[in-house]
Amino acid sequence: MTLSQTEFAFVSTLVRKEASIVLAPGKEYLVEARLIPVARAVGAANVNEFLAELQRRPNPAHQRKIIDALTTNETSWFRDREPFAALTDVILPELVKSRSAARKVRFWSGASSSGQEAYSLAITLSEALPPGWSYEIVGTDISTEMVKRAETAEYSQVEVNRGLPASQLVQYFERAGAHWRVTPQLRKNVSFKLMNLTAPLPAMQPFDVVFMRNVLIYFDVATKRTVLQNVAKLLRPDGWLFLGAAETTIGIDDNYERVAAGRTSAYRVRTGAPAGAARRG
Repeated sequence: MTLSQTEFAFVSTLVRKEASIVLAPGKEYLVEARLIPVARAVGAANVNEFLAELQRRPNPAHQRKIIDALTTNETSWFRDREPFAALTDVILPELVKSRSAARKVRFWSGASSSGQEAYSLAITLSEALPPGWSYEIVGTDISTEMVKRAETAEYSQVEVNRGLPASQLVQYFERAGAHWRVTPQLRKNVSFKLMNLTAPLPAMQPFDVVFMRNVLIYFDVATKRTVLQNVAKLLRPDGWLFLGAAETTIGIDDNYERVAAGRTSAYRVRTGAPAGAARRG
């Protein structure tokens, strides 16, 4: 059974309105596959019946389940490695010099999914910062289910096998039945919250480093510009922004400049650029 054009249009409009994610024609199979478990969970015979009922009687809880199901949550430990190497080799040494008075750094994992990126950052900072320094990491995601999972900090054997070295598994995790749980010592510096990056952001203290990786690829240009504006408002003037390998600020917001960071690149707000005042490149 496949989605009709009307059903697909209903879902794509909902996801665009609530999450600013663009579902182009051709994604019908993906949408149906993601919604099959949702339809079963709410007692519908199939996706078509689930969507028909939702169109007749809107249900915010069920709509939220659709958003959660269609939010891409691909993640792993120390994903793509190079940004983490750049932190250790280039960025943290610079921050240690420039933040010597406060002896504290703040990081934002902007699409934290089930928490692997945020906890990977916590491991990196725990090992690379000098004694006496502290750090705070805020992870945000648009999926309520992913935020709950990240807060729980429990991962299956399959999940910890994806990029996590055995030595760090032993040091930073403890057994929780058949799963592994991040230790309280590491979790105490990491928090998670629900956030839509395209909406006005809540008040937060500025960040030294922002990881906003593999997020912009799901948005149109105008939405990308809005997200970059929002990030600029929360990034310290000498802070760093990491995007995914297939993402860039070039041609979207020229208040940013791309700079080399080890074997990869990152972005910084140009000196004198007004925070959040994006210009089209």
